[in-house]
Amino acid sequence: MSIYDIFVIGGGVNGCGVARDAVGRGYSVFLAEMNDLASGTSSAATKLIHGGLRYLEYYEFRLVREALMEREVLWANAPHIIHPLRFVLPHHKGLRPAWLLRLGLFIYDHLGGRKALPATRTLDLRSDPAGKPLKPLYHRAFEYSDCWVDDARLVALNARDAVDRGAILRTRTRVESVERRIDHWSVRIRDTVSGQEETVLARFVVNAAGPWVDRVLRAVGNGETEHNVRLVQGSHIIVPKLYDHDRCYFFQNADNRIIFAIPYENDFTLIGTTDRDYAADPAKVAISDEEIDYLCAAASEYFRAPIRRESIVWTYSGVRPLYDDHATSAQEATRDYVLKVDGEGAEPRMLNVFGGKITTYRRLAESVLAKIEPILGRRGPAWTAKAALPGGDFPINGKPALVDTLARDYPGLPRALLVRLVGHYGTRARMILGEAHSEADLGRAFGAGLSEAEVRYLIREEWARTATDVLWRRSKLGLRLSAEEVAALEVFMAEIADEALSAAAQ
Repeated sequence: MSIYDIFVIGGGVNGCGVARDAVGRGYSVFLAEMNDLASGTSSAATKLIHGGLRYLEYYEFRLVREALMEREVLWANAPHIIHPLRFVLPHHKGLRPAWLLRLGLFIYDHLGGRKALPATRTLDLRSDPAGKPLKPLYHRAFEYSDCWVDDARLVALNARDAVDRGAILRTRTRVESVERRIDHWSVRIRDTVSGQEETVLARFVVNAAGPWVDRVLRAVGNGETEHNVRLVQGSHIIVPKLYDHDRCYFFQNADNRIIFAIPYENDFTLIGTTDRDYAADPAKVAISDEEIDYLCAAASEYFRAPIRRESIVWTYSGVRPLYDDHATSAQEATRDYVLKVDGEGAEPRMLNVFGGKITTYRRLAESVLAKIEPILGRRGPAWTAKAALPGGDFPINGKPALVDTLARDYPGLPRALLVRLVGHYGTRARMILGEAHSEADLGRAFGAGLSEAEVRYLIREEWARTATDVLWRRSKLGLRLSAEEVAALEVFMAEIADEALSAAAQ
């Protein structure tokens, strides 16, 4: 039986990022994810590539600097799923003083080597369009830059690139046991669909199981380390679009927490997030009535039109596996990542990933490889900083030009469809469109522009197995499809389940 260099547990952004980096350096890699890619924390973010302005208050300067430096790196690597945003931070006279906000934003502008993103400026909300949706008591605001990301697609693209470079990746595959042998690990895995079990051997294990990282440690027999992670719930609500411009809002709250209001999927506004400790099963996390009331009240403090519970069209909630630094409150807990290597002498090692944020996943992966190289030997240099993710091989401001090119090549297809496909798949949109001359050539239509050709692509290239995978992780078209359309998609995907299993085995 062959022995892989690295076995990665977890198909979130950290696990897929580590697998991609490692296989690109020449290591053999096997990754197992017990559910779908990004089915946990990595699809429940606020969808931001950001430095974390509020982390400056907790003196997290290393984390903020690293995150700020990553914004433009990631934007260049994935301009189809990442784009710049401008954030409007109204000055609330009862909270942080204006001078403190200006100081924080000055540091934010200069700490991370900002180049392409525009700098901070001051707004008069009485005349700027950003003030129109807000209550008239807010007169001044500061506008700064960060970036938007389609978080679940970021995971899928890292996974795709890892496999294209030679990694083995299995979704719906649970790690049942991890046993340390003399010079390698024996990992028993089980396909949760078929029930089939097999054993994989590896020289090194990376435990990137997110909220389940301590559970993996306990399975290895390290019960004394079961409290490394502080589980923090973050929830969001989606409501119909609250304003017409394309900027976001950063709102301060009297309890020292913050929320964002962000344009979402063209016709909606995302409001979030919450921060509260979580003690139940991470797989069963859901927004609470208390969180809904909190988000509605916090946003209504700023917007002229109150946010009401009955206007919510969707909610989502996730559990952040923060490193437990024993902070007094969830919002004060560090967002930095901590890497710990278990093992000594000649015995095989396991590296455990605690904490982290989506913005720094690539740097986290480089840090993981820096710890692996002395143990397994160096195979190749760091390479991901300038390597486009699949479909992202075009300039950072080149999305409109790419849409124009596709519109010329596919004159029979609606421009709105091409815009969405470029925003999801970039240059790989052609793999879906093929030789199509009309929408009919894309096969069965499921609604909202979702075609059979796209569904088959997601099955073949991105490990989609269910309607939920397609509608809520590979896309957010679940916001637009009717119950009947969703049911039709579910039936279709069940009919071609054998194709999905065949694709997963590749």
